[in-house]
Amino acid sequence: MESRNNTNVPDFILMGLTDSEEIQCVLFILFLLIYLITVLGNAGMILIIHLDLQLHTPMYFFLSHLSFLDLSYSTVITPKTLENLMSSNKYISFIGCFKQMYFFVFLVVTEFFFLSSMAYDRYVAICNPLNYPVVMSTRLCCVLITGSYMIGFTESTIIVLFMNSLHFCKSNVIYHFFCDLTPILALSCSNTSDTEILLFILASLNVMVSLTTISVSYVSILSTILKINSTSGKRKTFSTCASHLLGVTIFYSTTIFTYLKLKKSYSLGKDQVASVFYTIVIPMLNPLIYSLRNKEVKSAIIRVMQKREGSRQLK
Repeated sequence: MESRNNTNVPDFILMGLTDSEEIQCVLFILFLLIYLITVLGNAGMILIIHLDLQLHTPMYFFLSHLSFLDLSYSTVITPKTLENLMSSNKYISFIGCFKQMYFFVFLVVTEFFFLSSMAYDRYVAICNPLNYPVVMSTRLCCVLITGSYMIGFTESTIIVLFMNSLHFCKSNVIYHFFCDLTPILALSCSNTSDTEILLFILASLNVMVSLTTISVSYVSILSTILKINSTSGKRKTFSTCASHLLGVTIFYSTTIFTYLKLKKSYSLGKDQVASVFYTIVIPMLNPLIYSLRNKEVKSAIIRVMQKREGSRQLK
């Protein structure tokens, strides 16, 4: 990415979501509030899981990494968006734009496979509870986490290399609030068909592999739940994976809407709304979904607070 021989564009202009100064002020306040909740929520989730020994299980091991991903890719996008909302200078350097693109793709692809790993974890816990400690060993959890990161790293590297091979010699105006793939493709004066095909294939593979794993896992979970005789037992068992299912539904619906219809002619409107949702809103929602709907997390928060209060009293 250090070479600029492939472009006459030294930097890009991020047009953002609106030209209205009044709406920009409202969006700044809203996005700043969302980002603060995102940082506090995800950092708090990581801290609680680290401090409470009862949460040192595979499920919360995955959840702590999910919180790290949400915190990371929100930080890749939101601060620059906030800066542009309050500044007339909306420039981002060519290198800075591609770095933002690289880390965003890396983190989002990794999250696809984290979510499928979490679905497999719930499948083993509910459908094969006696062997759960053996199957979901520390080694397997580390392999799943490392594998997810490696897939994200590999795909983001390939994508950015293909994007960097394109020539940019016309407009430098990105009709978006961050350096996303589709609006940058629209600026290229090269033939982007090969890159678009690559992006579509990779996006399709990500969705098919991860969604197949999730779907098979939850079909098996549902089948197991239906075999439970008591209504309270069914409700309690399903509640353990309802949060994950809700998070999966929100994340996949918005990303599929955006990336499985890649095209060179990018238009404002629905695509930007979907992008706001999965880049800014979802990282805030995940810790809320997993904590507010999870009695174990609530109990852990109370235990940690009581422990801290007890240590203060001893001092």
